[in-house]
Amino acid sequence: MQNWIIAAAVGIALCDVSAQSLAGGFAIGTQSGSGTGNAFSGGAASADDASTVWFNPAGMSYLPAGKNVAVTGHALKPSFKFSNIASNGAFAAPGTGEGGDAGDWTPVPQAFFTTDLGRYLKLGLGLNVPFGLKTQYDAGWRGQFSSLKSEIKTINLNGALSYRVSDRFSVGVGVSWQKLQAQLTSFSGPFAGVAKIKGDDNNWGMNIGVIFSPTPATRIGVHYRSSIGYKLTGNASFTVTPALNGGVSADLTVPESFSLSFFSAVSPQWDLMGDVTWTRWSRVDRLNVVRTTGAVLNTLTLNWDNTTRVSIGMNYKPNPIWKFRFGVAYDPTPTNDRDRTARLPDEDRLWVAFGAQYRLSDASTLDVGYAHEFIRDASVNNTVAGVPGALVGAFENKADIVSVQFNHSF
Repeated sequence: MQNWIIAAAVGIALCDVSAQSLAGGFAIGTQSGSGTGNAFSGGAASADDASTVWFNPAGMSYLPAGKNVAVTGHALKPSFKFSNIASNGAFAAPGTGEGGDAGDWTPVPQAFFTTDLGRYLKLGLGLNVPFGLKTQYDAGWRGQFSSLKSEIKTINLNGALSYRVSDRFSVGVGVSWQKLQAQLTSFSGPFAGVAKIKGDDNNWGMNIGVIFSPTPATRIGVHYRSSIGYKLTGNASFTVTPALNGGVSADLTVPESFSLSFFSAVSPQWDLMGDVTWTRWSRVDRLNVVRTTGAVLNTLTLNWDNTTRVSIGMNYKPNPIWKFRFGVAYDPTPTNDRDRTARLPDEDRLWVAFGAQYRLSDASTLDVGYAHEFIRDASVNNTVAGVPGALVGAFENKADIVSVQFNHSF
């Protein structure tokens, strides 16, 4: 098992996990393959497999005794296609076009493990990608002064403990180490060329959860995950004028979240579940990129709002071998029409999901899931300091998620 943990850690670390944002803001909403089919409803209460290490560590108390492993692979495909409406000034000329599709297929791996430390105490470990963003436009497109490439990569290691206080009540706590890398590029004019800003940092966070079972068939889960603050340090480089190159830094905070979920086995064949998750995206108000001299190189104004995601799902179990999953979710955007940027043309999204679990043996199951996100068109009216005019138009957006997860208990 130690070898498996090392292999999973190395595998995730070596992946180019600049995942496309598939939840509000730049969060990655897909944190388990089993949850995809339910649109991640009931996440803090379901305790379906080892991925509960992320959703609510208290759920480890409800897993089979011994060791539990969940290994997941997702394929994420968002689509962001710009249509010009009234761009003007430096953005009026079409250049090479409207930028193409800024989204693309991206693989996202995850791995979770739990083991008993005693009759009531369990230990868990998770390796996952909680935040990510990648939008990339064609070189020379109409909006090149606003954005060419935007990329955020994260790797998260989450250790956790759970304790079963009684038959009806469990608690869990976890500590996360998270590394974040960011890269922004844009065209800065013929004198400077293409500007690239890169930075990275790592820091710690925590999470805590409880699960209460008013009846043997029903669970209510509450989970809190802390914010993590980063002091990104790196450099800025320019393709035409290297004399402008230099060290830079920027402060960025990924937000805390609070989830309230329920899960109920309403009959031997049917489960019902739901979730409400609040995320404090208002922490992301602006990104100031500052040179080591103290001069502000670039400011990205965002003014994001807090969001509340709601979801509901169900399972149908026709026999002990198969479980079929269904779910819907409403996931509002933290962005607004005034400050929305081509770097992340996010809007409100509706998830429709389904999936299935097949029991391979008494100890192993295989989950597959699919979700489609219907995303509202996102209007933008971008201006760039020192550049005349504005990028005025709308993005036609959508996203697809395909997930596979293997679970094993021993």
